[in-house]
Parts: sequence; structure tokens; C-alpha cells
Amino acid sequence: METSAKKLIQFKNIVKSFDGQIVLKGINLDIYENEFVTLLGPSGCGKTTLLRILGGFLEPDEGNVIFDGNDITNLPPYKRDLNTVFQKYALFPHMNVYDNVAFGLKLKKEPKDIIEQKVNRMLRLINLEDFGKRGIQEMSGGQQQRVAIARALVNEPGVLLLDEPLGALDAKLRKEMQRELKKIQKEVGITFIFVTHDQEEALTMSDKIVVMKDGEIQQIGSPTDIYNEPANRYVANFIGASNIMDGIMLEDRKVVFEDKQFECVDFGFSKDERVDVVIRPEDIDIVAPGDGKLKGTVKSVLFKGVHYETVVETKNGTSITVKMNVSEDKPVINGSAGEMMSANDFYLDTEDVENLTDAFIIDHSDAQAWDPKTDERISISSVEYEIKKEKGTYPVTFKTAAGTMVTANMIVQDPNRAVDEEYGEEIYAVNFFKKADEIQESIALDTDLKIWANALAYDLETGSSVEITDVEYSFDPENIKPGEYEVTFKTRGYEYRIDTTDKAEVGTTVGLNFAPEDIHVMKKQ
Repeated sequence: METSAKKLIQFKNIVKSFDGQIVLKGINLDIYENEFVTLLGPSGCGKTTLLRILGGFLEPDEGNVIFDGNDITNLPPYKRDLNTVFQKYALFPHMNVYDNVAFGLKLKKEPKDIIEQKVNRMLRLINLEDFGKRGIQEMSGGQQQRVAIARALVNEPGVLLLDEPLGALDAKLRKEMQRELKKIQKEVGITFIFVTHDQEEALTMSDKIVVMKDGEIQQIGSPTDIYNEPANRYVANFIGASNIMDGIMLEDRKVVFEDKQFECVDFGFSKDERVDVVIRPEDIDIVAPGDGKLKGTVKSVLFKGVHYETVVETKNGTSITVKMNVSEDKPVINGSAGEMMSANDFYLDTEDVENLTDAFIIDHSDAQAWDPKTDERISISSVEYEIKKEKGTYPVTFKTAAGTMVTANMIVQDPNRAVDEEYGEEIYAVNFFKKADEIQESIALDTDLKIWANALAYDLETGSSVEITDVEYSFDPENIKPGEYEVTFKTRGYEYRIDTTDKAEVGTTVGLNFAPEDIHVMKKQ
């Protein structure tokens, strides 16, 4: 934005809470005349709340809203030089197009001839000049959206607020309306403030994008700045596809990632500062293995119409495989007490024996008792076992107060770990027992398998957790039979997505090339 542009709107330290939860955390933002500004972020980030505060539909808990040099924080909506277009257009179904557009002017009691001039101008602007007498219900979604915009613009507001107005449209119509909105904004020459969670929409339409997360602004800039120079990992991930790596900034214009040093154009970081490094998919070229700065294996190729989306893996993730023993559910029945009870065998590390508790054993064996008539749970009153801190199989008996009992086995073994010294990772998991119906009834099996196996991964240097990104198995969860199955847990390898017009074959070794200006270094969040 040029410095000569007039500052039209100022948000000063805006704070807003709902039910004790802060949704805006001290927002400071300046908006200038004739800008198309987009508030971009996921649901719950605070973008619509900020828009509603500007519109006068909500009051901030703290802070001020300045409009054209005047404090409008406590001004009611009808006294603000603003109009709003919502996702639900709120058009009057009993009125035709002309009367919907004219509604605000009639409320102001403007002369009939002036109303006619203004409405017809708006209908020409939105390419609906021959539809004035058409009923709203006869209009398509895109046409209704344009009528809602015309109804707001006919009042000649200083600013138009648009709260996800394209959300109800199909993909093709959304793209058409994106172009239409930008064209209308340029023609009427007023400030548009647009709320969306759609990144492509923001990049296509905006002069300025405000990226928000959890009630805070992450970055403000032009679409080009936001895309090419994201401020942090969140922005890079949210705006377009990204390849993001952990790196170390050795000094100005020198960064290390994948244990290799690269020239870059970034500066101003501390010596040996830990950073995030982003390279956009379109900035990487696939070349011969010996000609690349990195080398990897092509894992997948998808044709996207004008280019191929190619994934190249330069490093395998750390992995570990465990055994899952599946049995049928055969609970113990105590007819006289009206109880049923079941428990699974389970594995235990030798190092966990000293800290063993009844609650731990009940949890890991999935021991439970219940009333078969009501399905209500019944408390387990005692857990009986004798165990040594050495490998072996130890029986454990669970009892209810009514005397129902079931016995399972604790199988004590050495900890099951896999260490990748080269990349400084350790992954841990245990073998486990499950009943077939538990697997069949799981609604998030990958997550449940990680929980059942107590699968965890760590960075050896820092001790911080590393995400387990892949869970691999060969069984059919819906038709699983009793037996023994292997489950593999893996951390993320180094994978690069490349958008290219050149097709590579899956399984081949390729080189990856990029220029120093294609490497974007970001502060760690």
C-alpha cells in the first residue's frame, strides 16, 4: 500500500471474549481507502468476530474502532457508513429483484426518480439489468449473490463488508463470482473487507491479506508477499501447498536442512538459529540424480491437467513393527450375579513393572464387567497377580464384588524400540491384544492403533515428541478374523511435492534442484 493512500479504518487493540474464552487477542490493523482486504483463516480464528465488531453488530471488550478519523466503537450499525453482505443473503422472497435492491433507498425516503436511477445503475453493474421484475426465488444462487451485493452497494457505503458470501456457491460459480467481485470493487472504487477460509479465494481477489489464527494476526501483506515470503510455518501451510523442513541458519544467507548446507537470500537471524525452511512445489525442478542438490525416490505421480503432482522421498521415516493378536470376544458369564466380564492378555515392558498399578493393568488389559441386560458397567473390586521384574508370562485375575472373575496374562518383555542415529529419532511401540469387534467398531482406526500400541516417537537430541504420520497394516478392518497381524508405525520421512510439466516414473531415482531465491527461511513459532 502506497504511503499516500488514506488510512480509513483502524482497529486498536481489539479484545473480545465469549463465555470466558478470548477469541480476539489485541488486534491492531489499519485498512486504507479503496483496498480489497481479506481476513483469512480457519473456522474459529476470529475473522468474522472482527468483521462484526466493525459492522457494529458486536462490541469489543477492549479497544477502539476508528473510521475516517472518528471513533465508532459505540456507534450503532445504522449510523456507520458500512454495509454487509452475509453468506445467507437474507433477500426478501416476496419482492422482485428491483424492489430488493431499492429497499434501503425507500427506507431513506429518497425520491422515486433517484431510486430508479440508482437501482438501474446497480443492475447494470451486476449484469442483471433485464431481471428487475424477476422474482428472487426464480434466480440462481450466483444471481441472488449479485442482488445482495447490489442491495448493499446502492446505499453508497464507504466500506462493504462481505462475510463468506461465496460459501453457498458451487466451485465453478465461485470462480466466476471471484472475478465479478474484484471487477465490481474496482468499478465502484470503495473499500471491500472480505472474510473467507478459502486460500485460493484470498490470493485471487485481494490487495491485502490478513492471515489469522486463534484470535491473532499471523501476517499482513499482499498475496505475493504472503505466498512467497510466509512469516511462519502456519502461514506457509495455510497459503498454498508447501514443502517445510526443519533447518538451522548458520549465518546470513546460509541455511542447513537435510544435513546439507545451502545458499539462500534470507538474513537477520541469529547464528545457528533453528528455523523452518519452505520451498514451494513449483520452485523445484526434477533433474538427473547427479545434477540435483538433493536425491530421492519418486513415490507417486498424479496428473492434474496442466501439470504432474509428483512426490519424491529423500529420507525414509523411522519405523517400528509390532504384532497385534486378535481374538473373538468370549466373556465370562456369571448367571447368578447377572454379570459378564472380559479381559485381554497384554504386553508389559520390564521397566514398567516397578510402577505397576491396578488402574494401569485394568486399562491395558481392557478389563471390564457389565450387566448384560442394561449394558451398565460394573466396578472391578480387585486385581490379583504376582510378578517379577524379568521376562515371562504372569497371570492376573480380575474380580467384581459379586465374585465374577476373569484371568488374563501379562507378558513381560524388553522395551520395543527402534533408533535412527543418522536422523536422531527414536520410535517406541508394544505388541498388543485386541478383540475383533473392537477393531470393527473403531471409527478412527489409525489413532486407536497408536493408542493400543502406545506408539510414541522422540527427537534424541531435544527429547521432544515427533509425529507418527503413517500407520500401515494389511488386514481388512471390517472383516478381520482372529489371528496375528503386523502393524507398522512410521515417522514422516523427508518428502517433497513438486509441480512440474515433466512426468517421472514411480520408483525411479531423481535429483531435485532449486535456486537460492526459492528457499524461504522462517522464524520458528
